[in-house]
Amino acid sequence: MSTLGLAAAVLRRDLALAYRRWGDVASPVMFFAIVSSLFPLALSPQRDVLQLLGPGVLWIAALLSMLLSLNALFRQDLEDGSMEQLAIGPQSLPAVMLAKAAAHWLVAGLPLILLAPLLAVTYHLPGSGVTALCLTLLLGTPTLSLLGSVGAALTAGVRQSGGLLALLVLPLCLPVLIFGARGTALAADGEVISGPLYLLAAFAVLAASLVPFASAAAIRISLD
Repeated sequence: MSTLGLAAAVLRRDLALAYRRWGDVASPVMFFAIVSSLFPLALSPQRDVLQLLGPGVLWIAALLSMLLSLNALFRQDLEDGSMEQLAIGPQSLPAVMLAKAAAHWLVAGLPLILLAPLLAVTYHLPGSGVTALCLTLLLGTPTLSLLGSVGAALTAGVRQSGGLLALLVLPLCLPVLIFGARGTALAADGEVISGPLYLLAAFAVLAASLVPFASAAAIRISLD
């Protein structure tokens, strides 16, 4: 099997396994919805305050939601021994890591983007702010999945690794969080957001180019 065919097969397998376990798929989405909905109740009901805090709250909730599902990224592959076969096989392991990160984004990231416009209404974001929120999430969440795959690979053989995984991944994700929230806030104020969008796109391209190799090296370390 070619490397591209193997990557496509891994992507299909991960998606099929994820949608068989609806709890793993629903948990990040429910967490995102609950956290984003509770903040307006705890904060001031004033429109200006909610508009000011909304972009940061929504982006933080999205980041934490995606972290929830990272623990299971390599769990099934380690349990059935398929990851060892992939690691020693002739095909490119970074391509497999890229496919697994893409599957994670489709399961944990894409639903957040689809849900974000509904939650943005609770913060009274204008149409330009809602559009910017969706664009920044569309550009930023793939980077979060890629960076998270490195942490998940490093902690793949560690039990109860949620806290360690968060400590490893969160510092790497801070630039994406900062520029994503800033771009949404600028759009809500009617300002140009091309700068944050270009930076998020650059982060995504850089992560897609380099992170799969780091993930492949990390999973080999975990298997040794």
